[in-house]
Amino acid sequence: MLAFFAKDKTVAGPGFNRWMVPPAALAVHLCIGQAYAFSVFNGPLSKVIGIDSSAPDDWKLTTIGWIFSLAIFFLGLAAAFGGKWLEKVGPRLTMFVAACCFGGGFLVSAIGVATHQIWLLYLGYGVIGGIGLGLGYVSPVSTLIKWFPDRRGMATGLAIMGFGGGALIGAPLSVFLMNTFKSATSVGVIESFLVMGVLYFISMTIGAFTIRIPAEGWAPKGWTPPVAENRMITRNHVHIDEALKTPQFYLLWLVLCLNVTAGIGVLGQASVMIQETFKGSVTPAAAAGFVGLMSLFNMGGRFFWSSASDYLGRKNTYFVFFILGTILYTLVPHTGQTNSVALFVLAYCLIISMYGGGFSTIPSYLADMFGTKYVGGIHGRLLTAWSAAGIFGPVLVNYIREYQVEHGVEKAASYEVTMYVMACLLIVGFICNLLIKPVSQRHHMTEQQLRSAEPDLAGAH
Repeated sequence: MLAFFAKDKTVAGPGFNRWMVPPAALAVHLCIGQAYAFSVFNGPLSKVIGIDSSAPDDWKLTTIGWIFSLAIFFLGLAAAFGGKWLEKVGPRLTMFVAACCFGGGFLVSAIGVATHQIWLLYLGYGVIGGIGLGLGYVSPVSTLIKWFPDRRGMATGLAIMGFGGGALIGAPLSVFLMNTFKSATSVGVIESFLVMGVLYFISMTIGAFTIRIPAEGWAPKGWTPPVAENRMITRNHVHIDEALKTPQFYLLWLVLCLNVTAGIGVLGQASVMIQETFKGSVTPAAAAGFVGLMSLFNMGGRFFWSSASDYLGRKNTYFVFFILGTILYTLVPHTGQTNSVALFVLAYCLIISMYGGGFSTIPSYLADMFGTKYVGGIHGRLLTAWSAAGIFGPVLVNYIREYQVEHGVEKAASYEVTMYVMACLLIVGFICNLLIKPVSQRHHMTEQQLRSAEPDLAGAH
């Protein structure tokens, strides 16, 4: 069994169809994308004892909210520290461990609900599940980049699109299961956690067992690297530890962090924001539809923008994000002043598409800068920018709004300053992206270092 998980056992044989790899990646990302839909459990979890309404001993929403926060925190932590391990053991074992952690996290959380111990939910979904999220997120990326050197952006976009769309499956599945198992003595969360834990474990394990990595020196049939030299796409490799010594890593960290901060801040407040901006003309049901539409643009943007980056170039694609995003954020306050709901919706859908596109384009940007040998581990460490943005974005939106309201500003106008702040962040991101240059040759691995380093495939030499 241990031999089955060995990295050299995942090497694809002659004639293997590389298009079998994206579905294996999707089998993982569509599962872990459920994290975006965890909020559907918040209400029922606050009524575990009272069933129909919260009892005095029920958990408060503020207490429950830490479950998701912990999951995202440990996602970034696991991606940062697990990325290097991924490069050593390969994607199959990493994806299987992710399946065990994510599926197992649901099972531990079910015990926590049954015994009404909140720390078990923090440990289960937050810590163990969060580790599964991080390992599952980064594990297919470097493999896809190696299988699709001719379409790096499109390949990573296919997988990461699944993470953005996981909520579209997870939310209705969660609601269906809770309604199915709900009774006079249960809100249905325990049974739902058990079923989802098993289902997600099976799906992610199927992805882990079917993933393959290309043999040393493999290239798509009929494809040769472009003769014309592109300075922004290296043919060399930078070691994962050496990448941290380059200014490019930290500039890319800021590029991702600022792009995500601008998007994630409004993503969590979209429903409230549109209702307060157009008070009386947008119902809660319409606001929920707006949130669903944004989820579709988040998912579609991950594929569209990363695929477009194959033609535009990664740096130019981020320039589009920052320039167009700045224009849209400065335009949003005027949509409220002119009572243009359609323009408001269009602006935010485009903003969220670029938020998703930032996630799916960054792995290819890293491969262009640092080579493909250690891109999975480097990507994992860069995802700490996501963890930081997950704090900065909501804090900026919530606290600036609260300050405005406390000082007499109407709720409908309380987001104007926030939008201008987000536009300024994107201008800073534009400058960071502008400063990115090819990595200096002194950071490249020499032929001797490449030969002495652990090869991509065990026993390849």
